[in-house]
Amino acid sequence: MYVTETTQTMTPRRDDGRPHDSEMRVAADALRGLRQDLIHDASVYRPLPPRGTDGPFVRRLPAGLRRCVAWTPHAVVAVAAFITLLSTYFDVDGSAGPLSVLLALLPVAAVLLTLVRPAGAFWLSLAATPVVALASEPWAGLPWTAGTGIAHWTVLTVVAARTRPRTAAWMWAITALYAFVAEPLGDGYGTSSGPVLVLSAMSLMVVSLWHVRTAARREVTAERTVTAHERSRRTLLEERTTIARELHDVVAHHMSVVAIQAEAAPYRVENPPPELEQAFVTIRENAVAALTELRRVLGVVRAEDYEAPDAPQPTLADLDRLLENVRDTGLDVEKAVIGAVRELPQGVELSAYRIVQEALSNSLRHAPGAAARVEVAYVLGGLGLRIVNGPARGLVKPSPGSGHGITGMRERVTMLNGEMTAGATDDGGYEVAVFLPVPAAGAEERA
Repeated sequence: MYVTETTQTMTPRRDDGRPHDSEMRVAADALRGLRQDLIHDASVYRPLPPRGTDGPFVRRLPAGLRRCVAWTPHAVVAVAAFITLLSTYFDVDGSAGPLSVLLALLPVAAVLLTLVRPAGAFWLSLAATPVVALASEPWAGLPWTAGTGIAHWTVLTVVAARTRPRTAAWMWAITALYAFVAEPLGDGYGTSSGPVLVLSAMSLMVVSLWHVRTAARREVTAERTVTAHERSRRTLLEERTTIARELHDVVAHHMSVVAIQAEAAPYRVENPPPELEQAFVTIRENAVAALTELRRVLGVVRAEDYEAPDAPQPTLADLDRLLENVRDTGLDVEKAVIGAVRELPQGVELSAYRIVQEALSNSLRHAPGAAARVEVAYVLGGLGLRIVNGPARGLVKPSPGSGHGITGMRERVTMLNGEMTAGATDDGGYEVAVFLPVPAAGAEERA
């Protein structure tokens, strides 16, 4: 009783209580492969593509000769069809007249059909074999005559090369079954089953090994591509980490020193004026804000999967705070808004804010002591910006720049399909004019 219960526990069962039958599943899968490869695909139109010309030897050939080499498989099939025609014509009894020619063309048609319908060519070759054999004299041609044997071997080889090893196994099995059934019908003189089956088995084995080798090479190439891609990503990440480290060591250190000195500077002077204290407070706030922005950018550069903080990005609603900050640094700037203020897409708002910020920074560097004006125009097709400053005034010398500010503004404008002009004005100042297109709400919904 114990043994019986243990056996029932260890044996997997179906939902209806019957044990699983692995052999039945294997047989069902095999029959499913037969239906798919040789029955369902029999009428599928699959023209044989030209041969690749990127091999190490073919690449060295002249262009005209390479074009000819591309059609080598088609030429080989045509030559095999011609040999089949000659062999079959001499096998068929010529007394039938035009019927002999038609019978001789059946194996030829099967060979040529491998160029467009591989699975259908196998069935046509198998069907033509007994027809031609029965028309031969005597019936010693069963199961194969010389012509049908050559034709069927050619069809098996070409179809196996164009399909998969599973299809090759099914074709050989069906061919062997036909030989087993048809051979007793002949007179037993000069049977051809053995040579055809052995030769076709050797050919199909070679083709199957070629398929396996090609698949393995393809997998190795894919693995190498993935490995090279991962290596490139790793190298890029290491380079980005190095850049982030250098930027942090150089820029963050100096900005920290600026923030600390600005905080300690009012205590070094006895009874400093309020304007000086406010100036140092502004310097420290700008330095701390720059440090925060720098760490955020370095986080993006350092790690590919870095998650940016949830702090909101600046928009045009924060423009007044920016202008107030700039005024504290000594730049006399005024703002003018044209048109009805409306909410714009986040990308447009952020880009507009950054453009105004960079343009005012350029004014501080290149035109110290000058007055500036910021114009924001809400027009029908988008947003217009105009930042203009006068010539430099006072004793402070302009600081040279790298030119990256204008380039960055142009990149932002180009990203949004906008337009930008920048250049000197007649009075010695500088003007930046930008237009950022914004589609209407109705147009977005229709899109």
